[in-house]
Amino acid sequence: MFTKTNLISTLLTSIWGYFGGFLIWAYLFVDFFKDHLGAASGVMKDPPDMLYLILGCIINAFVFSTIYGKWANNNYSAGSGIAFGVWLALLIGLGEGLIDYATSNILDFTGTIANFGIYIIFLGIMGFIAGIVYKKVH
Repeated sequence: MFTKTNLISTLLTSIWGYFGGFLIWAYLFVDFFKDHLGAASGVMKDPPDMLYLILGCIINAFVFSTIYGKWANNNYSAGSGIAFGVWLALLIGLGEGLIDYATSNILDFTGTIANFGIYIIFLGIMGFIAGIVYKKVH
């Protein structure tokens, strides 16, 4: 769990999680999501609490890297990392996204489905990073 490979993967995927998350959600798609908000207002903090954002990115990256290390079963590659990321996008982006859509007013249906597509890209890249690190360092 606290192997050199996992710690390097955690470091690099947490950097992607932080900067990639800002790039994707705060810059590239911010205007799109403004048009697809549900009835809820004031749910986003502006500015975000950076300490907890960074801590959350590190925890997500550590869990992602740890589970990928076990899931890939020593068949580490960019492709297996991307596949792992897509599976998590199905779980988080689509599964949890539809549950959120059914139970809250954060995003409309179009925003929910678009967010799932973004999760495929975001977590696919995270998986790509983890797969490359595990292949090179393990």
